Amino acid sequence: MKRFLASLGALCATVLVSAAPVPVDSAITAVTVYPDRAVVTRTGTVELPGGITELTFVNLPQALTEHSLQVSGKGTAQALILDVATKQTYVDFTPNARVKELEDQLRALQKQLRGLDDRNGVLSAQSVMLDRMEAALFAPPTKDVPRPDLTQFTNSLTYLSEQKSRIIAEHTTLDESREGLTNKVNTTQNQLNELRGAGGRGYKTVTVRVSAPQAGNLSVALSYTVPGASWVPSYDARILSAERAVNLGYFGVVRQSTGEDWKDVALTLSTARPGFGGGAPVLATWNLDIFIARQIAGYGGMREDMAKSVAAPAAINLQSLTSNAPMEMADKKEKDAEMAVAMIETGATSASFKIATSASVPSDNSPQKVPIMSERLAAKPEYLTVPKRLTTAFLTAKVVNTSEFPLLSGAMNVFLDGTFVATSGLRTVMPGEKFDLALGADEAIAVKYRRVNKFTEDTGLTNSGKRITYEYLLTVQNNKRTSEHVIVADQVPLSRNEKVVVKLLAPDMQEVKPTDEGTLKWSLDLKPGEKRELTVKFSVEYANGVNVIGLE
Repeated sequence: MKRFLASLGALCATVLVSAAPVPVDSAITAVTVYPDRAVVTRTGTVELPGGITELTFVNLPQALTEHSLQVSGKGTAQALILDVATKQTYVDFTPNARVKELEDQLRALQKQLRGLDDRNGVLSAQSVMLDRMEAALFAPPTKDVPRPDLTQFTNSLTYLSEQKSRIIAEHTTLDESREGLTNKVNTTQNQLNELRGAGGRGYKTVTVRVSAPQAGNLSVALSYTVPGASWVPSYDARILSAERAVNLGYFGVVRQSTGEDWKDVALTLSTARPGFGGGAPVLATWNLDIFIARQIAGYGGMREDMAKSVAAPAAINLQSLTSNAPMEMADKKEKDAEMAVAMIETGATSASFKIATSASVPSDNSPQKVPIMSERLAAKPEYLTVPKRLTTAFLTAKVVNTSEFPLLSGAMNVFLDGTFVATSGLRTVMPGEKFDLALGADEAIAVKYRRVNKFTEDTGLTNSGKRITYEYLLTVQNNKRTSEHVIVADQVPLSRNEKVVVKLLAPDMQEVKPTDEGTLKWSLDLKPGEKRELTVKFSVEYANGVNVIGLE
């Protein structure tokens, strides 16, 4: 009997342990950001008794994707993870501390606005009362209300004037205060709108049931996917013209409004796009039919079925590690600071950049710029100018991506010899691929464009036609101290009718041959200080009575 009672007591104790959930004091330690979402990993350590225990993660974002939950653990308890459950909780308060703070501020500001409106109402009532007093003062005397003497009249006018001036001044002050408060309300409301998408008046609780044969500790990690996070590439291209090189800085600009601040987390940026699904879309049958006017509804058309499944991020394998080893200072000479370099992991369809240092990204949708890599690339400079459109030469660098990092499409700031010169863009470039860097205008290459002549004459034995001859002069001068390669582009018109004949007179066809679109291109190698003059001359012939459009 004693042994039975002891076994029953142990069973009851196990049930009690199982019935008492253990909250996990967790913190966000790692985040992987995709172009349209993020995977957040929380970790925490708990002490487990023997038997079955429920571990709870509370106050998680309401928008987390339930089917994305993943749990892992490690510890002396040798626990077995049984199952994972999610529960939605609604509350009458805002669990997001930042949202709640803004809501409180907004309520306080709106209360102040109502106070100003109430004071305005009081002043308006006082103004109406003063108007009535003024009307009574100037009203004709009656038997019951005699005319006031001069002193009473003067004192009354002075009082009315002082009170009306006071009301006008206070109205002005109230209007200024109201304008300032309205601006604060709008600013606070905009900030609140940015954050409310992830906040709401609710949260989710994740319960993990584990079984342990003996008491011990367990370090548990919970991962989940949340919307409201993204990253885009950004570049700084620093051109060293004398060295024919470009220092390309590669950054990731991260934003998030998930409802949770990321503080000192291990941040990874992934190029995978799980929103596209795991496979290509499927083509449905393309039906054709005859439209019958009698039918109200009935039509054939084309449909495309969209893939509805969302694939998990592709598995990635560690391929290479790029790092800048710290150099020992042999002397006290100043050296340029270097940029931290991320570790790249590449897979079959994507790449991930593990940021070198921990990062903090608040949940307010503000941009956070983190470094991915910096690479020195050889650059072959080339200038392109289209004087007819703009008498400016634009510098382009011919570059090969010799790094192991794929360069995704993004905005780029361009610096030429330390001076900011342009905002440009970079297309997606894979390792080993050639690409052009648009580096902005360079006034050191002087360009001029001038129409030298336009001559109209009659043609034919009976003056039955007309010929217009155009002549243009293009001037390009290299004012730099180095030899430069310049491509000059111009054009001649194309005839779209046999009654209009265009003849190219200069340049010679053996020197520059126009393309099918009528484009002329010169490839010039200019020495320092060298100037070249290029002539474009052509004629347009047509019969009298023909109205030619497109002529200058």
